[in-house]
Amino acid sequence: MGKKHIILLLIWSSFIIGCRKTDTVGGQVKIIRIIGSDTIVNAVQMISEDFVGENPQVKIAITGGGSGVGIASLISKTTDIATASREIKQEEIDMAKRRGVEPNETIIGFDGVALIVNKNNPVCCLTINQLHDIFTGKKTSWKDFGGKDLHIVTLSREVSSGTYSYFKEVVVKLGKKSSTSEFSSDTLLLSSSQAIVEEVAVNEDAIGYLGMGYVSDRTKTIKVAKDADFIAPDVNSVLSKQYPLSRPLYFFTNGPAQGVTKIFIDFALSPEGQKLMVESGFVPRIQTIVQKD
Repeated sequence: MGKKHIILLLIWSSFIIGCRKTDTVGGQVKIIRIIGSDTIVNAVQMISEDFVGENPQVKIAITGGGSGVGIASLISKTTDIATASREIKQEEIDMAKRRGVEPNETIIGFDGVALIVNKNNPVCCLTINQLHDIFTGKKTSWKDFGGKDLHIVTLSREVSSGTYSYFKEVVVKLGKKSSTSEFSSDTLLLSSSQAIVEEVAVNEDAIGYLGMGYVSDRTKTIKVAKDADFIAPDVNSVLSKQYPLSRPLYFFTNGPAQGVTKIFIDFALSPEGQKLMVESGFVPRIQTIVQKD
């Protein structure tokens, strides 16, 4: 078999060659504050390290806490960039406008929300409806899905997480805004995606969800189907939206980004910044063509 080469054709328009270096007044250090999504905090850290390497007079302070925390910080004007793994809610937009903030959205990349189980779990494929039954507590044994006769332990992120909000909307409520479905009361809420990895790796009963960037060989990733075609989360399936739990990843600023904040975002959207998104396990704003030799 020939090797597969991925040719990345970047979809971007705002990056201007020659604008990567920052201008500081009187040599003063400029600080960019970034708060929000735990899902992409590692990716943002990687991008920031490369950016600061080229712009040593810029310091970047990165804090997680969840998408909700980031957006709340944007509304309270305590961050320059809010990172989020979900869309901003209408009530958040309304509150922002009341406080003189105009949320401006930039899609920084894409993600597939992955379902992971213990490597000893024989179950490999689940539909969205089956996941709904599992996480709402309608089905409680792996035997119901072709697995062992073990009680299912469901793991979730905390409510401030954008991944929690996304999963609740798409899986728990099955995309129905009028739905009153909730996570099972037995669901364990964990503080980070890494905590979910650690628990699943040692607990044969467990199932959890997380961003693609946290998928590891310590656990098994479940293929997911909306109807009949079971698909794994990867670059191609997320970009084509074939994977049913695909979503954008966001930067939010107060109005269009300006100054050094804009230069940083332009860097994140540049080929160099988007390559770092790939290296951190996510999907960049690109079209991907797979060719064989």
